[in-house]
Amino acid sequence: MAAPRGLPDLSIVRDIGIAAHIDAGKTTLTERILYYTGASHKIGEVHDGEAHMDWMEEERAHGITITSAVTQCPWRDHLIQVVDTPGHVDFTIEVERAMRVLDGAVVVLDGVRGVEPQTETVWRQASRFRIPTMFFVNKMDRPGADFDHVLDTLRGRLHVEPAAVSLPVPEGVVDVVAGTLLRFGGSQGEEVTEEPLPEPYQDRWRAAREALSLLLADHDDAIAEVVLEERPVGADDLRRALRQATLERKVFPTFGGSALRNVGVQPLLDGVLRYLPSPVERPPVQARTPEGVEVTVSMDPTGPLCALAFKVQLWEGRRHVFARLYRGRLAPGDRVWIPGRDVEERVARVFDVDADHKKRIDDAVAGQIVLLAGLRYAGTGDTLCAPDTPLLLERIVARDPVLGLSVEPESTRVEEKMLDVLAKVQEEDPTLRLVEDADTGQRILRGMGELHLQIVQERIRREFGLDLRFGRPYVVSRETIQSTARAGGEVDHTIEADNKRIELKARAVASVGPLERGEGIRFEASPRVVPEGTLSAAQAQAVRDGAQDAVVGGPVDGAPLQDVSVAIEEVELYGTASSAQAIRIAVAQAARNALAAAGGVVLGPVMRIEVVVPEEALGTVLGDLQARRAAILESSTEHGMASVRAECPLQGLLGYATDLRSLTRGRGQFTSEFDRFDVPPG
Repeated sequence: MAAPRGLPDLSIVRDIGIAAHIDAGKTTLTERILYYTGASHKIGEVHDGEAHMDWMEEERAHGITITSAVTQCPWRDHLIQVVDTPGHVDFTIEVERAMRVLDGAVVVLDGVRGVEPQTETVWRQASRFRIPTMFFVNKMDRPGADFDHVLDTLRGRLHVEPAAVSLPVPEGVVDVVAGTLLRFGGSQGEEVTEEPLPEPYQDRWRAAREALSLLLADHDDAIAEVVLEERPVGADDLRRALRQATLERKVFPTFGGSALRNVGVQPLLDGVLRYLPSPVERPPVQARTPEGVEVTVSMDPTGPLCALAFKVQLWEGRRHVFARLYRGRLAPGDRVWIPGRDVEERVARVFDVDADHKKRIDDAVAGQIVLLAGLRYAGTGDTLCAPDTPLLLERIVARDPVLGLSVEPESTRVEEKMLDVLAKVQEEDPTLRLVEDADTGQRILRGMGELHLQIVQERIRREFGLDLRFGRPYVVSRETIQSTARAGGEVDHTIEADNKRIELKARAVASVGPLERGEGIRFEASPRVVPEGTLSAAQAQAVRDGAQDAVVGGPVDGAPLQDVSVAIEEVELYGTASSAQAIRIAVAQAARNALAAAGGVVLGPVMRIEVVVPEEALGTVLGDLQARRAAILESSTEHGMASVRAECPLQGLLGYATDLRSLTRGRGQFTSEFDRFDVPPG
């Protein structure tokens, strides 16, 4: 039975996300979870386009998860709130903002491939927010699946300690802690029977249980004492120690099975209850007051409201906001304060969510993830709080887009509608940006990749009935400088303003230098003043503003600058003529001159890619990658398939999916992830 909707006991709640590399079986697993918990009356299959959680038409057409979907399900007198996240790297913002508000995660792995590129991305996101995590090794029915190999890839590529809790075998799974065999019968695997462990599996079980005991002994003194005395560790003691080590992210319970064949899902659900935390077991979140004072926010239903808006979604044409409550209660009609925007809004309605279905509720309390209607201004990452207790939670940071398309309306009659629609989709997705090209005047829609922008085009056409003209993809660039340089700049002229002649005169000296990739822009604005003296507050601000004006665009193509240090070394004043405006102009000119002297260089997006192809096609594929200016990092072969990891300029990957299929007769696949802006390899 599910926990009552008022959630008086947060200890019986689990807020979890399910994440994976694309095609690892994440949505298939979620469908089984919904079915076995009674939240869904049938199992929807991804390959049939009937998955309950993939409710968007584009998701069903492409067979992938595009947007995070939220649902709830009861299991053994607990309530599990589940967020199913996308596996494709183009939609990684969906995983990022889901991880920001969850208490635990289940990462799904392919039993043949093990850790894949997006697995590593998901892992970094979960680690950033210190989320206790379990692994589910899926597709163990496939030829070449190897549970022990997957554990090795977890240790080698994620540098974690997986703890095998259920071992997949042909008849079902072996419960390592209890030492029993679990079989899954019935038409859909819903009947779970527990049997004594057959003799052929005894040795493997003993080895796994000993490994689990030794692993936990490193983190639990009581277990260590029993192990040193060479006594068997009891099942309850193992589960207690495993839970504590999981909550501390020292050990990661790992389960095996096959979601498509209905094997191993119920033990995973039991593991969610046993090893992942309830909302009250997570550390308090950190917040700060508008004055910058750090405070902690505990998961307390009785305190003043503190919630995080983590996603905006258009639902039936109306604006809705997903929010996670960290403290207090929220009911329809309540007013909330949004400190980052300094506005107060009223919540019109509060909903529970089940994929694309919503159900109105009377109130929500700390620990819940709910959908809110009526908020016009709240956006992704905003804090919602009680008007008399303003707080700011850590925001959600979206990556910058790396690929652009020119976009224009079919006719000028629909231009206003186009801008309105594009504003709405940008509200939903912080990784989309609409900018105007300063040289051509074209509007450019930027996104995370070809698939990302393709899905946006399809959604605009379907949801808004709007046909737009899109150009060919082009790659976003950045600039930096090659060396250090020092230069001066000055202003000396008179302007007419309000029938007065105003003299502007100032001189400045600036120096610039390159920084390591990813360091951003660093300013130093403490110049020597000539003649000797000090700058007024307005003049000091003008120095900082002038330096920032100079780095808006680089010296080559005017692209945004990065990885540059700018120091304003000297400012020369000429009495009343050296107003704040004059100083700002002189400083900006000095910094621009120094940047030009340092020599600009254009940086392009460099992607980390992994290509998996039949072994016999490896030579051809390697030659093709090198022609695309890729830098090969490593390659390996296993079970007749070759895996290549490389870095490649994004420009060289446009249309690569089609070319790779042609080179490998449809058997090759690749994944890419933005790594950095840099001088392209090769």
